Amino acid sequence: MDAETPNTTQFVKLVSAEGSEFYIDRNVAVSASKTLRTMLEGQFREAKDNVIRLPEISNYILERILQYLYYQTKYSNSTGRVPEFPIEPEIALELLIASKYLDC
Repeated sequence: MDAETPNTTQFVKLVSAEGSEFYIDRNVAVSASKTLRTMLEGQFREAKDNVIRLPEISNYILERILQYLYYQTKYSNSTGRVPEFPIEPEIALELLIASKYLDC
């Protein structure tokens, strides 16, 4: 990587409230979440370290958010019928709060 190229590794590590590590394709993170894009493209420590800590988001919720980001990316330019993304009612509020924070 030369001095002019920002950190362009293929994957970004996301760390949940419990300390579990999840990896997401950098392009998916940047295209599907405005918050992640800001962190990864700005002058933030996360852009340099390629690690984003999400201390308010639990393992299960973060895993579901990542599934949604890949789902959103897969169907973003679809011209056909998009299948429903299933959401369990018991986690709907927590998912809503996390997705609002991540702006996805």
